[in-house]
Amino acid sequence: MSTSTMTRDAVTSYTMTAIEHMRSLETVIDQDLLAAIPKSKREIIVEVPLRRDNGRYVTFRGYRVQHNDARGPFKGGLRFHPTVDLKEARTLAHLMSLKTAVMNIPFGGGKGGIACDPKQLSTRELEQLTRNFTNLLGDNIGPLIDIPAPDVNTNAQVMAWIVDEYSKKHSQAWGVVTGKPLELGGSVGRDEATGRGVMLATREAAAERGLNLKNSGVIFQGFGNVASFGARLIEQELGAKILGVSTSQGAIYNKKGIDIDSAEVYYRQNKSLRGFSGGEWMTNDELLVRDCDILIPAALGNAITARNAGAIKAKILVEGANDCTEAEADRILLERKVFVVPDILANAGGVVVSYFEWVQNLSNHYWGIDQVRKELERIMVSAYSNVSARAQELQTCMRIAAYTVAIERIARAMILRGL
Repeated sequence: MSTSTMTRDAVTSYTMTAIEHMRSLETVIDQDLLAAIPKSKREIIVEVPLRRDNGRYVTFRGYRVQHNDARGPFKGGLRFHPTVDLKEARTLAHLMSLKTAVMNIPFGGGKGGIACDPKQLSTRELEQLTRNFTNLLGDNIGPLIDIPAPDVNTNAQVMAWIVDEYSKKHSQAWGVVTGKPLELGGSVGRDEATGRGVMLATREAAAERGLNLKNSGVIFQGFGNVASFGARLIEQELGAKILGVSTSQGAIYNKKGIDIDSAEVYYRQNKSLRGFSGGEWMTNDELLVRDCDILIPAALGNAITARNAGAIKAKILVEGANDCTEAEADRILLERKVFVVPDILANAGGVVVSYFEWVQNLSNHYWGIDQVRKELERIMVSAYSNVSARAQELQTCMRIAAYTVAIERIARAMILRGL
């Protein structure tokens, strides 16, 4: 079974379970409407042309799935990766609708990208591919329609190219994307946003479970943007020890704690953590089942499977990446009483600060870092409290509680709008 199929089955399973739980709520929402929520409003497939540096003419398939905009414009990332396909975009767009709803920010969900390997493209080719894709999307994106953002293998520079190409036909429209460079209307605090959100979710979960974070052991699966910022913030602001981190090549673990700054310097210099003297080298699979208090998967999806869920030693699992956990693994963790903070809650800091960026673009008034952090904490803590209260109300896990909060908000918006 492919990763996208496993992911789709898990999301569908969680959604159906959440809908079943919602029947016990005092206000019953029409079941036909609830059943329609997982379906996408619009799915766009385009063939993106490119003249390669060697003169060859090729095309790459691009996607944009616009899931639900009952609560506001579609919002979600663009990823450039060989595995991008319609099924993946459809699932991730659905998740973005849930994520923006559970955070109670005025967006719907979208997702997409191009099935390509950007490592095989020159800078000129990547820029031209991005601009051609933007033109093909045309009026299907815009500040009040659909607002893409960086995702796997895309960054602030890619967003800058989209802004420039879109603005050629639509005037200066900074708000067409988020995650832009500061010089083009980006927001301070966007680079750390997802990691900071993970830190806040970890803090709230530890408090709820009665875990003293001082000198507690935390493992991050990953060492990219989310893990590097998240690890440093959890260490500096919460006082926990980082016991392990990983890259696609392997992982390091030290039960006494890892010096994150030294590890980052070593990784930048060597493009690998292998040989780092401050930790034991091992596989990613081995890292996931090492001793720790909190495990934070923060790389690509489906890290937690039925094969390893029974061996995880963490008391709390905070999903720093999307679709970390297969449905069967989730059942195993629940039976073992591992407390899971789901992705649509735990890693929502990025889309929250993207919302701040969009607000700043529309008002043409920009915030300082203190205001961004203060507002992010307010929204994250409020969302966590709402999900926790729903979990207690329904006597269910945090994941299903988060899904019910999100689905109910989407459904109510659809009813009020007469959709």
